[in-house]
Amino acid sequence: MHAPTDSQWGIVKRIMCYLQGTTTYGLHISRSSSFALHVYTNADCAGSIDDCKSTGGYLVFFGKTLVSWKLSKQCTVAHSFTKAEYKALVDDTAEVI
Repeated sequence: MHAPTDSQWGIVKRIMCYLQGTTTYGLHISRSSSFALHVYTNADCAGSIDDCKSTGGYLVFFGKTLVSWKLSKQCTVAHSFTKAEYKALVDDTAEVI
């Protein structure tokens, strides 16, 4: 950006203030005797107003530690809530495998 505007500088300042206030945030990895793999998934049906696509996401925990997560818009349009959930579950299964 060769000539940033005042509003763009304002946005940069807000981002810098946010980053300065969150330096202690992070993912906490803790020791656990459990080797259980837990996967949580969810999806909404036709949540996007623009193209009626669903949003799906998942969290993968190994013991008590979060090892993977994703939230994204599904690439196809689901015609029911069950199909949206099923598509999210397929994405989760591929990630775990």
